[in-house]
Amino acid sequence: MKRIFLIVLDSCGAGEMPDAAKFGDFGVNTLKSCSTSSKLHIPTMVHCGLGNIEGLSFLGTDPAQTGACARMAEASMGKDTTIGHWEIAGVVSPNPLPTYPNGFPEEVLKPFREATGRGVLANAPWSGTEVIAKYGAEHMRTGDLIVYTSADSVFQIAAHEDIVPLEQLYEYCRIARKILVGKHGVGRVIARPFIGNEKDGFTRTSNRHDFSLEPPAETMLDAIKAAGQDVLAVGKIHDIFAGRGLTDYVYTKGNTDGLAKTMDYFKRDFQGLCFVNLVDFDMLYGHRRNIDGYAAALTEFDGWLAELLPQLGDEDLVMITADHGCDPAYTRTTDHTREYVPLLMAGKHLRPVNLGTRKSFADIAATVTELLGVPYQTPGTSFATEIL
Repeated sequence: MKRIFLIVLDSCGAGEMPDAAKFGDFGVNTLKSCSTSSKLHIPTMVHCGLGNIEGLSFLGTDPAQTGACARMAEASMGKDTTIGHWEIAGVVSPNPLPTYPNGFPEEVLKPFREATGRGVLANAPWSGTEVIAKYGAEHMRTGDLIVYTSADSVFQIAAHEDIVPLEQLYEYCRIARKILVGKHGVGRVIARPFIGNEKDGFTRTSNRHDFSLEPPAETMLDAIKAAGQDVLAVGKIHDIFAGRGLTDYVYTKGNTDGLAKTMDYFKRDFQGLCFVNLVDFDMLYGHRRNIDGYAAALTEFDGWLAELLPQLGDEDLVMITADHGCDPAYTRTTDHTREYVPLLMAGKHLRPVNLGTRKSFADIAATVTELLGVPYQTPGTSFATEIL
C-alpha cells in the first residue's frame, strides 16, 4: 500500500467486553443503541461488512460484503481516548492512567494555583455542561478556574472566553501538564472554553484543546516518520500523541470539518498514513447521551464514505475503527464505556474477509506498518496477508 487512511469514529463501541463490569459498565453497546434511532442509515458500512462483525448482526448482515471486517478487543486497562489511540498505534498500556473520583489532591492544586495566580472551583468529577452551569457565574465574578475531572484520566480547565482569553487558558493547561507527571501523569489536560451568561446560560465552544501525556514507547507514527514516509493527522490526533511522529496536521471544528479536511489530504499525493479522529460522536452525542444525534452523525459519515470509496486508487486502503465506547443510551453514567470496537477496511485489492475477534487494537499498528513496508515492533499481530 502507498496510502492508508485510518479513521477513528471516536467512541463508536461494538458491545461490552467481558471485563466491562470491572469498569462500572453493564449491558453497554453504542452501536446497538444507535440502531434504535430512525436517524440511522448506514448502507455503505453495512455493505462493507459492519453487520457481519460478531455481535453486530442487528445492523443487518450482507453475504456479499465488499470489505474486510473484525471486532477488536482492547488489551489495555482503560476506556479512554488516550490509551485507546495509543493501542491503535501499537502501544498496549497494562496499567490504567490515574483517575480522581474524589477530585485532585492539594499536592496538585497548590502549585497550580501558585503558578496561575487563580483559585480553583469544583474539583470533582462533573459533566462538562453541568459544571459550567453550576460554577459559570461564580467563575465570572471571581476569575477562579473551573477545574474538574471525569471517570477518565483527565484534568479539565473550564473558563469563559471573556474572562480568560484562549491563549491564556492554553498556557494554564501547559502549566498543569508540567505539574501532572509521575504518579499524577493523567492522560490529558483539556482546555474547555465557554461563552454565555448567567441569565441565558453557558455554552462550550469549539476551541477545546488537549494537552496529552507523551506515549511511553515508540508508536507506529514514530516508525513511519522515521522511515521517511508521511504521517498526516486530522483532528485531535496531534494532541493525543503530543505532536510526536507527525509530518503534517490540521485541527478541526467537528465531524463535518474533519471529513472535509480528510478529503483535502486524500487529494494530496503522499506516501504513508493519514490518521483521522472524528470527535463529535464522543463529545457531542456519546457523553451527552443523545442517541438520535449519534445516529445522524453515523449517517453523515456513511454518506461521505460512499463518495470516497469509488475514488480509491490501486494502492489506497481505508480503515475505520474506534478507540472505546460511549453508549448514548447508558444512563448509569455519562462516561466512556468499556466495549469492543469495530474495524472495517476497504480497498480495490482487499479480500472480503471476516477476521473474527482480534485480541488487541495493536493489530492495526502491526498491519499498517507491514503494509507500508515499515519495520516496527509491537505486541499486535498483523493480518496483512489475510486481507490482501
